[in-house]
Amino acid sequence: MKLATDKMLAERDGGIGWMIFNNPERRNAVSLEMWEAVEEIAAGFAADPEVRVVVMRGAGDKAFVSGADISQFDKVRGSAEAAESYDRKSHAAREKLAGLDKPLIAMIHGYCLGGGVSTAMKADLRLCSEEAQFGIPAGRLGVGYGFESLKPLVDLVGPAFAKEILFTARRFSAAEALRIGLVNRVVEKAALEACVREIAGQIAENAPLTIRAAKFTINQVCKDSAERDLARAEALFRACFDSEDYAEGRRAFVEKRKPVFRGR
Repeated sequence: MKLATDKMLAERDGGIGWMIFNNPERRNAVSLEMWEAVEEIAAGFAADPEVRVVVMRGAGDKAFVSGADISQFDKVRGSAEAAESYDRKSHAAREKLAGLDKPLIAMIHGYCLGGGVSTAMKADLRLCSEEAQFGIPAGRLGVGYGFESLKPLVDLVGPAFAKEILFTARRFSAAEALRIGLVNRVVEKAALEACVREIAGQIAENAPLTIRAAKFTINQVCKDSAERDLARAEALFRACFDSEDYAEGRRAFVEKRKPVFRGR
């Protein structure tokens, strides 16, 4: 996949698509150009039938994403109007991640701060190493977060912990992040990639239509009742039972072998 910036990388390994924030000299702080590339990578993986699961990670071993690239702020966020334009683009990129109908995993080591937390929350699963650190330092920068930015945090950790994260602007350890529900699992740093590959591999082997239906329906459960698309959820549910994969799953069970799913 040819991108306009080398600060984002897209790789495919079997059924796993890797989205890599490649700015290690700035602890993978995200520039405007990187947000634009995130949209492009996500769209490419969404359209690729060979990709069954997507993993986001940071280059190097110091950070997942340490937030926005503050060195660009005078240029791209120097006023309320400029900040609004920047926020629209970064929001569009994150929504492209959230809108993936394939499972999205955040592989987190080192710093996961500010926009890094917002990006990680777009993932379905967050797996981190024991030395990972989380925080939203908006209170120390004078940066504001709107409703659409804070709702996912409140949904994930609850209002009390969301307030502690925002009010104190302090760093949270991996153990704390696990305790408050910000991450799914904490492992040793040396074991993180193997853990992510194992889980991603398990997902990639399972029936894509079943996973797509499950992801969509769970996301509807989390919405206000007036916003739920129950007709779409029902259609995805029924499509599983009309699929070739359902027939393959039954055959494989009877024949006592591993099923080979095609996503159709």
